[in-house]
Amino acid sequence: MKKSNKTISIIIPVLNEEKHIGKLLVYLKENSTPSQIAEVLVVDGHSSDQTVQIARNAGATVFQAPKGRAKQMNYGAKKAKGDILYFLHADTFPPKDFDGHIISALSQNHRSGCFQMRFDSNSVLLRFFAWFTRYNHKICRGGDQSLFITKELFDRIEGYNEDYWIFEDNEMIGRIYQKTDFKILPHPVETSARKYQKNGVLKLQYHFGVIHLKNFLGAGPEKLHDYYKRKIST
Repeated sequence: MKKSNKTISIIIPVLNEEKHIGKLLVYLKENSTPSQIAEVLVVDGHSSDQTVQIARNAGATVFQAPKGRAKQMNYGAKKAKGDILYFLHADTFPPKDFDGHIISALSQNHRSGCFQMRFDSNSVLLRFFAWFTRYNHKICRGGDQSLFITKELFDRIEGYNEDYWIFEDNEMIGRIYQKTDFKILPHPVETSARKYQKNGVLKLQYHFGVIHLKNFLGAGPEKLHDYYKRKIST
């Protein structure tokens, strides 16, 4: 991969993720090149468990921010020192050498993008749903695929819209698609299927589809969040 002096700030929003955050932070160290990682920022939305202490013990820089993924990720972006922002969920594990893949994409003039995705499940349906993440269309995007973006572009589009308590990744990625080419890297992240296991695969996918439809028909962030709260167990 082409060498670069660009560095990556990894930003992980968390809320009560003591079961996952320690394992993820160890994994990130073991599967990246230290010189390419400016920092790992864990932005906590006031967890009531041991998330913060585990993250600090694992060497991450921890910030407290108002609860809400969009607010937490924007806060992390403001504190970030790297040229590239990499937003990652606590239960999502990127591929080995993910930092090299991201920097290589930037060397080819891609200022934003994500990875393909697979679930940590043998479910045929989940494998089928994940298969669509290889397609470069905004309806196939989501936060679980992780997102990389140059800090310059992130600032130019004014980051995440903090009115969104859900759908914040999709909303911002929609704006990115309007501004620049979006790169899908041909390596999968592995993300937890825990929400599907709790809600049921078909039921949850149906509700996600309804949320996309409501957004398409003009529903605002409050209506999307209200539907999510009523229909989906977290």
